[in-house]
Amino acid sequence: MRIAVTGATGFIGGAVASAAEAQGWEVVRFARRHGPGLTYWDLTGLPPARLPAVDAVVHAAAHVADWGASSLFHRANVLGTRAVAEAFAGTRLVHISSSSVYPWWEACVNRAEDEVATRHLNAYGHSKALADVEARRHGNAVALRPHGVYGPGDRTLLPRLISNIRRGHLLSVGHAQVKHQLTHVDNLAQAVLASCRSEIRGAVNVGDAEPVELGGVLRQVLDASGLESINIRYLPEPAAMALAGISEAVSRVGGRNPRLTRYAVSQLGRERTYCLERLRYELGIEPISTTVSDAGKWFKHGA
Repeated sequence: MRIAVTGATGFIGGAVASAAEAQGWEVVRFARRHGPGLTYWDLTGLPPARLPAVDAVVHAAAHVADWGASSLFHRANVLGTRAVAEAFAGTRLVHISSSSVYPWWEACVNRAEDEVATRHLNAYGHSKALADVEARRHGNAVALRPHGVYGPGDRTLLPRLISNIRRGHLLSVGHAQVKHQLTHVDNLAQAVLASCRSEIRGAVNVGDAEPVELGGVLRQVLDASGLESINIRYLPEPAAMALAGISEAVSRVGGRNPRLTRYAVSQLGRERTYCLERLRYELGIEPISTTVSDAGKWFKHGA
């Protein structure tokens, strides 16, 4: 099988490309930079003059951040998705969406693949919701919606949480028992490859085998990273949301990124668990359980 992957130098795109090649597939790696084995394509500009013939295209490229100008997110995520869908109009499209398309103002408890929310806390969530819709307009597309992707190569989720250590304490949001359905990057990669072969359409939630409690995961990450002496403290979700609002207001005046955003609070402080029936019974994926036993190695090697 021959596939194309956008964002192939990124965390998710790179994992998908490597997983495909491990199965003997041929992979065309699109990236926003030049380099050996890469095909240059800045999705905010024109596509390559000659597009390769492939069996499927995996759209993993995206601008990911809690904060930033709406125009940047719209151009990269919404218009970029449209560009890929139009360039490969007759090809199977596997779009990497996000659980952030669901309503932020309420907990997600075993949530099925509902339609995207119309209100969002930041430009990222808004752009991913629009991109999800854009992708599903393609005649032969599936939008995969993972939550909290982590694993080897993660530079965002777990490293960012660990960076919150101050004076011997790790500060988090919510409480230790709040449940999350994280997504190991290997689970997401296998769901992508299955989607390339499948004819399933619409949206599919992707996650680890079962939910985990936030406190337990953080404790495991700290212990695996040699930080056993670090204690974990939690800021209640309402207080964290108020503090994030103040932080964002100050940032708008000062021009610096906020230390805490309402988006981050909404994603961490409330339950985020998802129904995986489509993943299991229509894509045929039985996901692995959440595992962070090698987290120390990921951070140590700058992965």
